[in-house]
Amino acid sequence: MSAVIIKSCNNYRVEDLIDIINSGIDLLGGWGKFIRPQMTVLLKVNLIGPKTPDTAAVTHPEFVRAITRILMERKCKVWIGDSSGGAIAGISPTGRSFIVSGLERVAIEEGAKIKNFDKEGVMGIDTSVGKMYLAKPLFEADFIINLPKLKTHSAGIYTGAVKNLFGCIPGLRKAAYHKGAPNPKEFGTVLAAIYESVNVGLHIMDGITAMQGEGPTAGTVYHAEKILLSTDPLALDAVASKMIGINIEDNPIFDAARERKLGEWKSQNIEVEGDYLTPPKLPKFKLPRAFKLRKKVNYGLMVTLIDLLKARPKIDENHCTNCNMCVESCPVYAIDKMTKIINYDKCIECMCCHELCMYNAVKLKREKFIGKVVSKLLKI
Repeated sequence: MSAVIIKSCNNYRVEDLIDIINSGIDLLGGWGKFIRPQMTVLLKVNLIGPKTPDTAAVTHPEFVRAITRILMERKCKVWIGDSSGGAIAGISPTGRSFIVSGLERVAIEEGAKIKNFDKEGVMGIDTSVGKMYLAKPLFEADFIINLPKLKTHSAGIYTGAVKNLFGCIPGLRKAAYHKGAPNPKEFGTVLAAIYESVNVGLHIMDGITAMQGEGPTAGTVYHAEKILLSTDPLALDAVASKMIGINIEDNPIFDAARERKLGEWKSQNIEVEGDYLTPPKLPKFKLPRAFKLRKKVNYGLMVTLIDLLKARPKIDENHCTNCNMCVESCPVYAIDKMTKIINYDKCIECMCCHELCMYNAVKLKREKFIGKVVSKLLKI
């Protein structure tokens, strides 16, 4: 049996956050169950790219500030770490992301230390999918707290506690794993391997503002006003998925984690506590089109119509700034640097370009006329 604590919170005032998070941790056994004075605690944030906190694309800096203060009051050393997705001029934008997100300012003001995973070196770990190279701070810290953001994902449908661990892979190495695991089910095996390799002791989700629609960067802000806490990331994701209208077993990105019994996912094995005793449904929450397609069309028909209905990434010249994030983030080099034309014979539809564009210049477009008509009839 796993416990998932759900607390209501409608703002990012640090004093309120501290009280609410502490009350949630009390229900899990109290901070003393997890940390001791002089421990080094790594906060693994969601820092997908150079996004401001009002976009709901990154873990909010005041959320991180509150947890940093809680830990420092208990005489812990605090590290704030991650590796952003994408690349600009062959360089991962993690350093810039820490600045734009406000997390670097929080670290300076609170006396924490930034750990840019792209600069900290790696540890080679033998995993179920082969040798993986993960950021050193993950193995140097005494305790790790995962701080995911509640968001949708245009390819993976939902991104939460388990998916946030993908940032444990530094820099441009992430593109290679996307290339080797181009669909959600295969990608889920990579996430499960990371989960098995990294000893994360606690997961606290920032769901005060969430992202709906075509996340994890191009969606819209949804005021979910929730904080979720658990020691079991799969259970947390099962509860959060239910809140936004998804059954976790319907999302193939979690198949590997469920099959390997890496946590609880069945509702009868998850105890919801805090301000709710069951997962509260988030009204009118918008899911990605990919999920709507899967729900509207039966599997056999979907296989037949997949090429007709699917949307492909296409670069909108009116929004493109020629930063080349999409070009250099593509794991199969399918985007021409000069023209920004996508070679669909090479494209593996991993949606990295759509996910990582800072200017929402990569749109998902249906090119076939019949597909557009059918999509309108099905309202997907």
